[in-house]
Amino acid sequence: MLPLTITSKALEEVKAIIKHKNIPKEYGLRIGIKGGGGCVGISYMLGFDKKKSTDDSYTIDGIDVYIEKKHVMYLVGLEMDYYSGADAQGFNFYKPENESR
Repeated sequence: MLPLTITSKALEEVKAIIKHKNIPKEYGLRIGIKGGGGCVGISYMLGFDKKKSTDDSYTIDGIDVYIEKKHVMYLVGLEMDYYSGADAQGFNFYKPENESR
């Protein structure tokens, strides 16, 4: 089971990126973290990559999702959404019970 929730809007955007950017079939959506030291905190990363031996893999709505095993615990309980408005657009990660969009 995927450790985070991906909204239907985020899934639609990922599918659109795969289609329009011609992402190869052997690539999946990589979700990860960087940082975590000091005052900066954690930043979330998205990209497309091939599966590695250190990954947990999942499939959601036909999309392969890869997460490094050491990153899974930082993603548990998060929700990934996509926002598109006049002020900004992009993917957001948040804990649904703690934050509003």
